[in-house]
Amino acid sequence: MPTTRRQSAIAEGKIHPKEEEPRRKRAPSSGKKGKPPSKKEVKHEDVEMKDAETEQAGAGEKHDVEEAEAKEPPTKRAKKEGEANVYKVGTIERGHIYFFYRPKVQLEEAHSIDDVRNFHILLVPRPPEFATSQDAAQEGIAKPEPEVDESEMKVLQEGADAVPAPPEPHTKKQHYRLITIGKKKLPDPEHHGSEGSRRKDIFWATVTAVGDDLHQLEQGLEARSYETKTRGTRHEESARLVARGGYAIVNAEARVPSKRETHLGYHVSHPTPSEFGDVQKSLGIYSASSFILQVKNPLAPATTPQQAHTKGAEYPEWIMHGVFGTAYGDGEGQTRGREAYGLRFASCETPELLDHKGAELLLIAAREGEEGLETSLGEGRGKALSEKEEEEAKEDVKKVFEELGLDLEKFPIESLEGSWI
Repeated sequence: MPTTRRQSAIAEGKIHPKEEEPRRKRAPSSGKKGKPPSKKEVKHEDVEMKDAETEQAGAGEKHDVEEAEAKEPPTKRAKKEGEANVYKVGTIERGHIYFFYRPKVQLEEAHSIDDVRNFHILLVPRPPEFATSQDAAQEGIAKPEPEVDESEMKVLQEGADAVPAPPEPHTKKQHYRLITIGKKKLPDPEHHGSEGSRRKDIFWATVTAVGDDLHQLEQGLEARSYETKTRGTRHEESARLVARGGYAIVNAEARVPSKRETHLGYHVSHPTPSEFGDVQKSLGIYSASSFILQVKNPLAPATTPQQAHTKGAEYPEWIMHGVFGTAYGDGEGQTRGREAYGLRFASCETPELLDHKGAELLLIAAREGEEGLETSLGEGRGKALSEKEEEEAKEDVKKVFEELGLDLEKFPIESLEGSWI
């Protein structure tokens, strides 16, 4: 009686008795006959199988993520990119700095700081000197801001990223910012408040003009007359240029966001230290100095009566969120500060914070002198900037006015030589 399927199939005549039985598939042996694979070998095979499955799953997940990012709205992608790239350690800007004062209305001349109506800082950003070719300089065209990694900086002179390219004398198409100082002078690094206090001078400032045409700047700084209903015709004299030099804005390295600091340091080329007069000293201008730069959140409450009646800067959402930690328009994503608007003040993490009229700034006195400048900017930047400006100090004073396209018949030269006028 057949006991297996094969025997039954032979009995029924479906297969020939001599036909070989097909070999059964067996798992690969470990090399020893008659022994099943060891637990170690089985485990190894399982790991390989899991790795293959994980790799396939990972590829699938990566594809899903890429597909999701592709479908994500551009605004959300821009938000994420903005959050990651706002604060960059090192030099974020360099250029040429100019200091102006304007006498009070109806005064033909100023003889002391009491006669000063406004005190301004003019910033004209420039690319680093090493990034501009001779041909580009002759055509008045600067190269885009270069990306310089650490290895390239080692090849360049130490601190080279803080040295601005020469001014562009043949064009008035230059970006600028005019900043008005509330106290009509710069914060003094040597002043420490009341006796025994370590608190340094802190002054308010406001970005009052931003543009790309120096001709418009000249029109805003020259003399003018205007009519009032109560006092009739009023006259305002032109602004006086009292100092010119180079500047650099540097983000210091910080372990945590709350320790971030932005330093603005400058070195004056005109006038030279020996030519400094009472006008420069009264306005708090040193031959070399620096201060910490902070920016007020326009959504934060006003801290002075004047601020309550002025319109603040209108920053884009990526700045509000990336710098101040403000929540997005949908109410989500607040990252910094305890209030809904985020931080009240933040370091000037990106120069774009200064490119908005109405931006409110805090200038906190830091250090004066070339050693102080180097300490604030770090990594040889203060030294490199000082060397460059000492070299430019050999240029004639009239060339300084030509840099800005200022007419010497409208703007007096005496103030740049140390005298009140």
